[in-house]
Amino acid sequence: MTPANESEHLRVNSEPEVRTAAGVVRGTWEDAVAVFRGIPYAQPPVGPRRFAAPVPARPWVGVRDALEFGPSVPRAGCAMSSVSGGTGDSGDWLTLNVWSADLGAAGLPVMVWIHGGKYLEGTSSNPHHDGATLARAGVVMVSMNYRVGVEGFAHITGAPDNRGILDQVAALRWVQDNIAAFGGDPGNVTVFGQSAGAGCVAALLTMPMAAGLFRRAIAQSVPGTYFSPRLAAAISATIAAELGVQATVGELAGILPRALTGATGSIIQKMPELVESWGPTALTPTPFSPVVDGDVLPHAPWRALAGGAARGIDLLVGHTRDEYSLFTARPGSEVTDEQVTATLERLAPFAGGSGGYRDAYPEASPGELDELVNSDWLFRMPSLHLADAQHAGGGHAWAYELCWAYNREQGASHSLDNLLVFGTLSIDDVRSHRSAVPNAADEAVRVAHHMRTDWLNFATTGNPGWAAYDPDTRSTRVYTAEPITQSYPEERSRHIWSRHRFDTLDLPRIQ
Repeated sequence: MTPANESEHLRVNSEPEVRTAAGVVRGTWEDAVAVFRGIPYAQPPVGPRRFAAPVPARPWVGVRDALEFGPSVPRAGCAMSSVSGGTGDSGDWLTLNVWSADLGAAGLPVMVWIHGGKYLEGTSSNPHHDGATLARAGVVMVSMNYRVGVEGFAHITGAPDNRGILDQVAALRWVQDNIAAFGGDPGNVTVFGQSAGAGCVAALLTMPMAAGLFRRAIAQSVPGTYFSPRLAAAISATIAAELGVQATVGELAGILPRALTGATGSIIQKMPELVESWGPTALTPTPFSPVVDGDVLPHAPWRALAGGAARGIDLLVGHTRDEYSLFTARPGSEVTDEQVTATLERLAPFAGGSGGYRDAYPEASPGELDELVNSDWLFRMPSLHLADAQHAGGGHAWAYELCWAYNREQGASHSLDNLLVFGTLSIDDVRSHRSAVPNAADEAVRVAHHMRTDWLNFATTGNPGWAAYDPDTRSTRVYTAEPITQSYPEERSRHIWSRHRFDTLDLPRIQ
């Protein structure tokens, strides 16, 4: 063995150690990727810090093992666990993870992932969000836990709003201070997220305190829900009332996080009954969204971007074709025409009568119409309109739509793009699916490669490889078995929503 080979052998097979601003962390090499898990980026939000903005992690002496994912906020329906990636009441939730194939002064692009989960759940230990494949392709990958549910997104008197997003800002500051030691370039950071994570990315684009912390952003399936303080307060009061308290720091501070998730779960079951009180928010899968408080989040993203708030940040934004299929694939359930009419009146009152959904989609069954309007209102049109807003504000945007699917039951469903980009869609699962489409396994490998390559090109250069979006040509990358670039495919829905303006949701006027 030559000295150079011996040095490489020792480097790969030893335990990598990196000095951060707070102290030295020890990770592990896994298939030529250095992985560091559970690094604290802020102090646990417990005691007087519960429901407060995050503060930097305390320094430590010696070497800290970074071998296991940190615990996440307790989630409704999840058993408490002390194992890696579990949930707990310890409050030690604010940790992040780093994957790097080239430690030191490599100056690689950095991609920071913000998981989704309805602003209600989710954890960076999700195996579908493993960063190794992206790291091997030439970036430093970072993921994080942040506060979700009541802990992170409820409007609580005496506490700042959007605590979960404040956590994300703290993690991005950690990246600026420390990522160079892991081989990353702090001047070339791309933040990316999906679903609620994309909603947070859209918020970060507009927040003054996040300015300068990232250069590019990828928003996958942006939700159309951002709350006024009045709406958020009404929701929090309803959840707190389940426990016989008010939604204040003083009264909630003594309640265990798992009790708050239990109360939240009870209210979620009742949400369809609250539509008169909460408006269309009650028809969504979650009672939480970012709060447009005029301070941390001054405006809803569409208005802010149209005003030039993210003019200097490159934006890649898009959605899947069949966004809502993931929420409607319930065997034996049928949607009636009367139910569809009620949904249309709630979610798209401007689309009734001539020129509405029934005229635009005469071939659609009631169930298909229900899925279409929910897909459009929740994800598809908010994502498209974000590209429009970025262009209007003088910024650069690129649009995409995932139309490829490996099974007939859910189609190109919500979250499928995550699996493709991260390379975690199991080929065995594709082959064995009861409604797998022909050639799905071979196509899955190709589509994943194309999407991941485009994401990496964007993070590296600011251009994913096709023409930027503008409202005239609406150039869109469409991922089918072989990707193509064309005008935005969902023209019928786009036309229906062309005059709608997404903005802050408030309580119904009758309140």
